[in-house]
Amino acid sequence: MDWSSLPPLSALRAFAAYADTGSVSEAGSALNVSHAAISQQIRNLETHLGVPLLDRSSRKMRLTHEGERLATALAEGFGAIFVATQELTGRDTDRPLEISATPGFAATWLMPRLPGFRAHHPEISLTIDPSAAVRTLEPGGLDVAIRYGNGEWPGLESHLLVSSPIAVVAATSLVGDCEIETPADLRPFPWLQELGTNEATDWLAENGVEHDRSLGLTALPGNLMLEAARQGQGVAITARLFAEPDLAAGRLRILFEDRRKKGYWLVTRPGVARPPLRHFVTWLRREAAKASSGI
Repeated sequence: MDWSSLPPLSALRAFAAYADTGSVSEAGSALNVSHAAISQQIRNLETHLGVPLLDRSSRKMRLTHEGERLATALAEGFGAIFVATQELTGRDTDRPLEISATPGFAATWLMPRLPGFRAHHPEISLTIDPSAAVRTLEPGGLDVAIRYGNGEWPGLESHLLVSSPIAVVAATSLVGDCEIETPADLRPFPWLQELGTNEATDWLAENGVEHDRSLGLTALPGNLMLEAARQGQGVAITARLFAEPDLAAGRLRILFEDRRKKGYWLVTRPGVARPPLRHFVTWLRREAAKASSGI
């Protein structure tokens, strides 16, 4: 970046404050300077850039097209700076830690372990979003996501928590002792699919099977999907991790398995993490290590 070509920071702050408040007087109050100083800084900025940022043709000034573009960029830039400095100075400590995880992982793996985290860090408030939707990790918003995949999310840092292949399962009450040798043998059965995903339809398509539409397909949250599978309501695709107790007890039967190396990953933004996030990440990685070692 050519730092010498950037306009003075004081002028950028003045213009950003005006764009935010819509008033030179309010912008002056926000920056603790006079409204005349705001007006002068904006004129200096226009001179530096060589383009008009305000349309002064009527009594009420408004942003020009160029002014709107610059105001948007400054709002994003100063917003990110504000959040980062809040995090670095600990002023963001009291904001609840926001965690996104699939319903299946949240209900089966995370929730049973959370009392341990609460015991060590009762001062940290948590917000858990049990959703299969892939949300954006951003300053002041979602802090950490637990996602299923191969760990490749550009621009983000990931750490493998739990390895687990994908399994196609069904209740013995649904499939009984049927000979199921190829994916096509599953065509006569109803299917279950995790809400917000295309896992079942994608798996059938990848294996050259067209789902029998007369049997329908039920979409529901991951934890409810597994319960529906136990009840014999359909064939389901899930991480084998979640089905292990049912497979061991004979409630579910494993029909096919995709052993490509995948699992649940802890995903965060790069850079300095605020204290609540550091504590949660340390605890979560320790719990995952204990689980993998059988402790």
